[in-house]
Amino acid sequence: MDTRPIGVFDSGVGGLTVAAEIIKALPNEKIVYFGDTARLPYGTKSKEAVTRFSKQIVKFLMSFDVKAIVIACNTISSNSYDDLQKEFDIKFIEVITPGAESCAKETKNKIVGITGTQATIESHAYEKKLTELMPGIKVHGVACGLFVPLAEEGWTDCEIAYLTAKEYLDPMIEKGIDSIVLGCTHYPLLYNCIKRAAGDNIKIINPAYATALKLKEYLTSKDMLNPNEEIKEPDFYLSDQTPKFKEICKIALGREYEANKADIECL
Repeated sequence: MDTRPIGVFDSGVGGLTVAAEIIKALPNEKIVYFGDTARLPYGTKSKEAVTRFSKQIVKFLMSFDVKAIVIACNTISSNSYDDLQKEFDIKFIEVITPGAESCAKETKNKIVGITGTQATIESHAYEKKLTELMPGIKVHGVACGLFVPLAEEGWTDCEIAYLTAKEYLDPMIEKGIDSIVLGCTHYPLLYNCIKRAAGDNIKIINPAYATALKLKEYLTSKDMLNPNEEIKEPDFYLSDQTPKFKEICKIALGREYEANKADIECL
């Protein structure tokens, strides 16, 4: 058993969708969340910048003596996971592998779409992982640059978000995809608009659920689950306060939370 908290981090508030699934799967665990709202979006930044920012965040989370860290960001997972795992003596759970595994299980015709930031799409991380899991699979990726600012702004279920989603998804749909991976943790916040644009015949894959299960499997295998059943409120930290945080918490977590501001650039 291990009563230490779990660290979760993202470039902004999108990782709250992963935090929500972790809370459902592991209700006894305490979560410490960090969102780098001062420096988002990460999807248009270089691999070097993303890795440097991520290392600062990891140092901050490790100051809470966390027992594992979930990289609740596809851009960081696809660009910096290996570097982080080599440098820090702690278990990292990334979102690419769980998302790819879920997609491989769901697709029927082996033609799938990947939505993500420019950095995630250009890394071909999902394509590589899916090809390992299912040789011959056809993967069509599209960088959806406007989804993150829409999510951060709280415009998650409106006509603008729907029309944006339709613009991004239509070319992939024309290629015969039967599944779409939400390859950015912000994107589930726009689920209703994405589903409406995709239509009823296309499966929407949210890696957050599978990521939470992957974390649970790891903690169980290492006998690191927290046995204490009292309610543990998550702690939230942001590099810059955003007035939309409470609103997005309500969408992702079902209730509003306060966030503390934390300066990590000196780490």
